[in-house]
Amino acid sequence: MDTIDAKRRSRNMARIKAKNTKPELILRKYLSANGYKYRIHFNLKGKPDIVFLKKKVAIFVNGCFWHGHGCKVDHTAKSNLDFWNAKISKNKERDILNNKALTSEGWNVFIIWECDIRKNSPETYKDLFNILNDSSTSASTTS
Repeated sequence: MDTIDAKRRSRNMARIKAKNTKPELILRKYLSANGYKYRIHFNLKGKPDIVFLKKKVAIFVNGCFWHGHGCKVDHTAKSNLDFWNAKISKNKERDILNNKALTSEGWNVFIIWECDIRKNSPETYKDLFNILNDSSTSASTTS
């Protein structure tokens, strides 16, 4: 059972952005500051958040809750559990299919999680820079 009325729930959900989220903006600022040129929201399978066309690298900035990461940032919904469990499960399945489609087309896929960006972990960026600077990167990489 939902704890707030349908009208307020609809307003709340409508305010959640899919593009230009705070973690995505932080990553883009970091990439730009380090001299990387990229495209955003390029029309590929799954709509990667950041794309390096010449290197064929697609980066997805995944929200921990929306993609079911299971970290400390991720949390369990307190109401309407059946809906949320089904939604997150479908998101995970779609992510897998999109990543497989991209890798089969020769793209390197890098997933960076909201929690890693929040931590501002040098290891996260190190892995990403290794992928961007290494032309012999394996087809699919996740963080």
